[in-house]
Amino acid sequence: MKNLVIVESPSKSKTIEKYLGSDYKVMASMGHIRDLATSGKYGLGIDVDNDFKPNYISIARQKKNIANLKKYAKEAENIILATDPDREGEAISWHLKEVLGKHNYKRVTFNEITKNVVLDSINNPRDIDENLVKSQETRRFLDRIIGFRLSTGFVSRKTLGKHAGRVQSVALKLIVDREREIEAFVPKESWTVTAKFDGMDAKCEKYNGNKLELFTEDDANEVLSNLGDKFIVSNVEQKEKPKTGVMPFKTSTLQQTAINRLRFTSKKTMMLAQKLYEGVDIGSETVGLITYMRTDSERLSPVFINDAFKYIRETYGEEYVGAVKQQKKNDNMQDAHEGIRVTSPYRTPESIKKYLSADEYKLYSLIYARSLASLMANAKTLATSITLDNNNYEFKATGSVLTFDGYLKIYGAYDSSEDTILPNLTGVESLISNEIVKEQHFSKPEPRYTESSLIKELEKLGIGRPSTYATIISTNIDADYVVSEDKKFVPTELGVEVTDVLQEGFSDIINVEYTANMEKELDEIAEGKVDNKSVLRVFYEKFESLISEALKNVVKTPAQETGEVCPHCNSPMVIKKSKHGEFEACSNYPNCKYIQQEEKEVVVIGKCPDCDGMIIEKKTKKGKIFYGCNNFPKCKFASWDKPEL
Repeated sequence: MKNLVIVESPSKSKTIEKYLGSDYKVMASMGHIRDLATSGKYGLGIDVDNDFKPNYISIARQKKNIANLKKYAKEAENIILATDPDREGEAISWHLKEVLGKHNYKRVTFNEITKNVVLDSINNPRDIDENLVKSQETRRFLDRIIGFRLSTGFVSRKTLGKHAGRVQSVALKLIVDREREIEAFVPKESWTVTAKFDGMDAKCEKYNGNKLELFTEDDANEVLSNLGDKFIVSNVEQKEKPKTGVMPFKTSTLQQTAINRLRFTSKKTMMLAQKLYEGVDIGSETVGLITYMRTDSERLSPVFINDAFKYIRETYGEEYVGAVKQQKKNDNMQDAHEGIRVTSPYRTPESIKKYLSADEYKLYSLIYARSLASLMANAKTLATSITLDNNNYEFKATGSVLTFDGYLKIYGAYDSSEDTILPNLTGVESLISNEIVKEQHFSKPEPRYTESSLIKELEKLGIGRPSTYATIISTNIDADYVVSEDKKFVPTELGVEVTDVLQEGFSDIINVEYTANMEKELDEIAEGKVDNKSVLRVFYEKFESLISEALKNVVKTPAQETGEVCPHCNSPMVIKKSKHGEFEACSNYPNCKYIQQEEKEVVVIGKCPDCDGMIIEKKTKKGKIFYGCNNFPKCKFASWDKPEL
């Protein structure tokens, strides 16, 4: 064996090994092999007093794998580090190099797992990007310091919450702030007047050429009293308009579209995309079906563009061939690799359906359609506007009809817009309405965040990165800070309490502006523009000042007494809270661990055959019924079947 190739996942290693010859052995790191220790000052694993020197240790579950990697590394002439093409992947390669010792190292990345790309990458290696490694390390340091110091040192001492984080807590604050906006919202009343005809509705918009606003029912009644049944057709305007096509997917738009169209969570979407990227067995070959799925770029490779144009021309005709769309410049965007696309336009969803699970097929179909649609011609619509006059009141109806489907030829199933077709009134001078109706409306607050809209907001604000959106959301849910009601996020009492506590002492760093600015600094570290240690020093000085002041004022709210005393030690009973709700317990905890239990009906089956106890009905933790002795653990009689006693 001349070359040892190390990738991150075992499934990817199998795919790549098939592309390389017998001179290559492909193994998997199984993700990160090292992490910060939990020793030292505050358990950070970082010597904050010695220029932030880290103490990295091998992850316990990885020890056997590391030993195996070292064994094969000794036999190899070259070690090719082929971890994922992002900051985390770069850091994993650096840690592998540190752990495996002195060897001849090469670094390669695969934006797609196809034979041509893999072979080309292997033949064009580079060195490890030290700036990317420093950026990832700085992010890890910040998350460890804030997470550990705020979670265990502050939040858990002030609340029942256990988690706080640099990005997670800001995302939670967005949800809490939105909920408070909704609670404080005062709806405003308005009215509309609409004339109904065969095939269309026209809304009253102007009076004597001025915009009409109706605030009360009396306003609407006044309009109705001044109208007749006859409407004069004053203007019919038809204009052909383009319906602009879609951009290729990036991580955030893939997650949003999969949530809205496929009803997948962001976590599920990324899991399925990972499988499609790493490779699927298709007949006699294994091939990656999509490009790398963690990206905020919408750029496509020239090779794919040429192949796609050829496929579109052959399949749909020249008129469907579009142009390459330019992505909008975004200060938060990284352009290290491509947008998310299929690896071949000729590998249609139907042709490989039998090799995919139902959910893999759904996601692949979506990515396939978006990849081609982004390079197809715009659709065309005939926009129609009809203006009607009734006693100086102007009514208007608008609609459109699709005249050329363009990119919708393939993407129509995922497009949410609908055509409103109006009747042809060219040459018609007047109309008689079927009825004229008034309708009351109330303004509404901004809606609660859905998973899709929260991801969109996080991206717009520059908070987090594509690879972290799913984790940010799941962490807040798992911590019981947020619940999902009708697919909308609602903060729990605990989530609101944790947010308020953090804002009392840490509003300077747990906010949108500070977090977004920190993301920019991490990007600048990756680009070699900023020294990572100076960023850490400035942050830590500010953070320690805030937490030192906050800890001086930590006073946990005393528990509410019930007025009763503990039957075990006569201490006052108090009301306590858990993530499952309120319960009554002794105030002398942990010296006394008495908890008031709800009385449960005991179902007695009969006398125990093994002792003088009674056989009663019991339940496992999962709710399954069994039968056992009430003298347990002294008597261990138990039966799944109801005993006849």
